[in-house]
Amino acid sequence: MDQSRLDALQHWFDSYVQAFCDTDPDGLRNIRLKVEHTRRVCGIMELLAAGEGLAPEEARIAAAVALLHDVGRFPQYRRWRTFRDSDSDNHARLSVEVMREERLLEGLPQAEALLIEEAVRFHNLLELPRGSESDTLFARLIRDADKLDIWRVFLEFFQQPPNQRASAAGLGFADLPEVSPACVAALAAGQIVRLDTARTLNDFKLLQISWAFDLNFTTSFRLLQERGYLEQLAETLPPVEGVHEAVARAVAEVHLRVEPELVRKDGNPECLDSLHQRPHY
Repeated sequence: MDQSRLDALQHWFDSYVQAFCDTDPDGLRNIRLKVEHTRRVCGIMELLAAGEGLAPEEARIAAAVALLHDVGRFPQYRRWRTFRDSDSDNHARLSVEVMREERLLEGLPQAEALLIEEAVRFHNLLELPRGSESDTLFARLIRDADKLDIWRVFLEFFQQPPNQRASAAGLGFADLPEVSPACVAALAAGQIVRLDTARTLNDFKLLQISWAFDLNFTTSFRLLQERGYLEQLAETLPPVEGVHEAVARAVAEVHLRVEPELVRKDGNPECLDSLHQRPHY
């Protein structure tokens, strides 16, 4: 993919999303949320490409994936008024559908078009099957870039007054003080919290914190550490037994991936010492 083709895709995106802005005020907030998310994911992808030393051709393919990964969100919201896939349709599949209907990848080498399409198709899997055809450089890059902005999106959502929030961003989870034991246990075990075990917004926060175990690149861990998203999410959680320790494990994982020398002789990370001295959230 040359730069002129990438520029054409960017112009197409700007034109495409305008058609979805003719809606009510709440709908417009939700559409703008996804437009801004896409633009920020593109910016993060540039940082990942530079940090991981991608060749110019690879960086342009990665940029195209970032631009197109969520184009299915716009028809999804128009039809179902939700961003929750389980209540509508798989937004990654919808994105591929839009790409095909709009013939966005026509004229590209077949192998290149397939890389872009498959990265978009698999970007929202719970986990990429390692060693499978879906486990490509570009699939891993978009999964990291997507997470790094979703953390920002939801921190802003939690900080806004309810009447100013993009309503679909909360995915319909109840804003209750409880946390589900299954979600805490998964996070404490260093596992990804499954969406089907989440019942409340607090559970969804634990799910997002658990994404720390599914990042792929050192640059991704560095950006997450610099931006402090996990710690900020943790501050919004209730002081429920086991939550602090579970979060501490995820935070420690990030520190160790950025600074592996923090491992002590006993095999435990030094950063856990300071984390355990903090009060409960």
